Amino acid sequence: MARNSERLIARTQHRHALKRWRRVADEAKAMDLGALKAARGRARQLRRHLDRTLHVAEERLTLPLIGSNAMRKPIGADWSWRPELWRGPINPPGIAAAKTRTRMGEEVTLHHDCTVSELTMRQIRNTSPEDLAPYGLRMDVFRFDGSFLSLVLDLPGEAMQGLKKKHVIGLAATVQSEKPIEVFARINIKHGPNTEQLVRELPMQEGADQLVEFDLAYTGLNEKRVEGAWIDLIFENPEMNQVILRDLTFSRRPRADI
Repeated sequence: MARNSERLIARTQHRHALKRWRRVADEAKAMDLGALKAARGRARQLRRHLDRTLHVAEERLTLPLIGSNAMRKPIGADWSWRPELWRGPINPPGIAAAKTRTRMGEEVTLHHDCTVSELTMRQIRNTSPEDLAPYGLRMDVFRFDGSFLSLVLDLPGEAMQGLKKKHVIGLAATVQSEKPIEVFARINIKHGPNTEQLVRELPMQEGADQLVEFDLAYTGLNEKRVEGAWIDLIFENPEMNQVILRDLTFSRRPRADI
């Protein structure tokens, strides 16, 4: 009952406020300058709060919702993960003239060997009905005088728990680019003093997600000494191109017995 009364009071106050500001707007052209200046000051104060409310509301209510972890997973997957950069807002959201070893959030690191960096990175909000990830990453590359450009993603500890040679680790990406570009994914798994590596090229068919799998049966993995893993996303000849990673997810499943 009390809550209904509060809602009724709030609606009444809102109607009165709308009516008051509608009257101020209608009378603005005929107001004396002193009264108009005072009204402008009050309107600017009100607009600041309205703009803040609208900004937060648009951000939180735009689909896909912030924090959404909906993703396509293979049947039998025992682990899946979307890095934080694609799940929620990071700070700062963008970097210009990004230097090598620049971090975007806690899990993604940029690597390159350019003498002069003409590369920018920015987290963007996904709004397409097809998007599952709330955010994406846009990279704009202008002149590029280096020999390599890569993003390194540290896999979380959960991916290492119980990791066996029978596992297949999947990477699913949604990548868009202004010009055709080759993208390679390399998984690195550290076990003791050794590091196992597998490389796959992302199939860049237009209008399709990019899916690759790393079958650990083809490695010399020592299951008892697994310490950590990371993924390198390697971009070939990125000069004068814009690349957008709309989504990036990982999964792990046991290989079917033959």
